[in-house]
Amino acid sequence: MPGDLIFSKFAAGKSYTTSSLRTPPGPEGSKGKLVERCDIRGLPFFMLLKVHPDNPGERHLKIITECLREGGVIIYPTDTVYGLGCDITKIKAVDRVALIKGIRREKANFSFICYSLSQLADYTRPINNEFYRLMRRTLPGPYTYILNANNKVPHFFQSKKKTVGIRIPDHKVPLEIVEKLGNPIMTTSIHSGDTFIEYPTDPEEIYEKFHNLVDIVIDSGHSGTVPSTVIDCRGSTAVLLREGKGEITDL
Repeated sequence: MPGDLIFSKFAAGKSYTTSSLRTPPGPEGSKGKLVERCDIRGLPFFMLLKVHPDNPGERHLKIITECLREGGVIIYPTDTVYGLGCDITKIKAVDRVALIKGIRREKANFSFICYSLSQLADYTRPINNEFYRLMRRTLPGPYTYILNANNKVPHFFQSKKKTVGIRIPDHKVPLEIVEKLGNPIMTTSIHSGDTFIEYPTDPEEIYEKFHNLVDIVIDSGHSGTVPSTVIDCRGSTAVLLREGKGEITDL
């Protein structure tokens, strides 16, 4: 099984190197942008890794977290659509994600995934009791909360308003990745097409489209097509910014 082979290479102490490649050509034949990626010596530097959605294997989790610690970029399942992300402490990896998305990091509104409310509290300023009860009632779940960031959030990750979007998805794979990694991972949705937002659902199709841009595509089965509901909790009352999969009747 490919995952077993790659895991054995990790166990043997194979290290990462950096290689460069271009994103797909732009309009009218313009060249794509150069991005860096991880490379495990002696192995292909991209893979489609099948991970059980309800019982992620320890070996596969080790592969993924080692890749993230070394600055890798992955595509992974959530309780909504497949996400693109990296370790939030790796600025070069964050820049890679921005390039893949075709946006400037400084202008991006990336969110990140925590595995619990207690970890979420490590990265945000204190919230009032009403917001805490709301998040406790809806998380884990298909919601993104916009909160005031504290100084633990990397400066290159915060918006100019010192805010951050945080998710705790109802999906074991990203939650266990984050818990084993020890800090959050960045999350942004992937989509097909440039004009209309169309979220791909088949991980094999996602792999075909993105395998030359990321290090690992995690296959945990087909995803949904509706993104998370986004709620702004920076002020005194919660404000709905985007209606998505999360029921607004729960708010």
